[in-house]
Amino acid sequence: MDLLDFARGPAINVAMAVMVFGVLWRLLAILFLGKSPDRTIPRMGTPGPAGAALREIMRRMVPHPTFAFAERFSFFNGWVFHVGLAIVVFGFRPHVLFIKNLTGISWPTLPSGVVYVVGAITLVSLAAALVRRLTNPVQRFISSFGDYFAWFVTILPVVTGLIAVGHVGARYETLLAIHILSVALLFVWLPFGKLFHAFIVFLSRGTTGAFLARRGV
Repeated sequence: MDLLDFARGPAINVAMAVMVFGVLWRLLAILFLGKSPDRTIPRMGTPGPAGAALREIMRRMVPHPTFAFAERFSFFNGWVFHVGLAIVVFGFRPHVLFIKNLTGISWPTLPSGVVYVVGAITLVSLAAALVRRLTNPVQRFISSFGDYFAWFVTILPVVTGLIAVGHVGARYETLLAIHILSVALLFVWLPFGKLFHAFIVFLSRGTTGAFLARRGV
C-alpha cells in the first residue's frame, strides 16, 4: 500500500503539475513568439484566415493522393491507435472518475469489456507502429531517441493498465501503483517531447493553412 499511496499521491500530483506548467510555458512561448508583420497582399479569391485554417486542418486528416497508397498502413494504423487511446482514456469508468475528482466534470462511460477489447487493439496497433518504424528504411533513418521514448511512454500505460485489470503477476494494489506511475511518467514527458503535438497539432496546421492561403497555395 505504501507504493500505491505514493503513486496516487505525490507521484501523480507532481507529474500533473509538471505537465500543466510545462504545457502552459511552451504554449505561451509559441503564442508570444516575435513575428514580423506580413506586408504582402493576399492573393485574390483566397479564403480568410479562419476558413483557410479549418480547410488545412481537415485536409491533413487524410494523406495526399500522391502518397495515399504508399502510406496506407501508417495512415490507417495511426487512426486506430489514436482513436483507441481516446476511447480508453475517456471511456473507462475509473479514468472518468479520476477526471471528475480533478475537475468536477463527468460523462457516461463505456462497458468495461468494450474498453478492454479496445485497449488490446490499441496495444497491437502501437506495437505494429514500432515494427513499421524499425523495418521501414526511411522511418528508421529519421528516427531519434525522442521517437522511441515517446512510443515507450505511450504504450507503457496501456500495457500496465491491461495487466492491472487482468490481475496478472502481482497483487492488484501493486499493479495499480505501477500503472499510475507509468501515467505519471507520461504526464512528465508530454510537454517536453514529441508528444507535445497533442496540444498544438490543430494550432500548427491551422497557422500553416492560413499562411499558405494568403499566398494562393
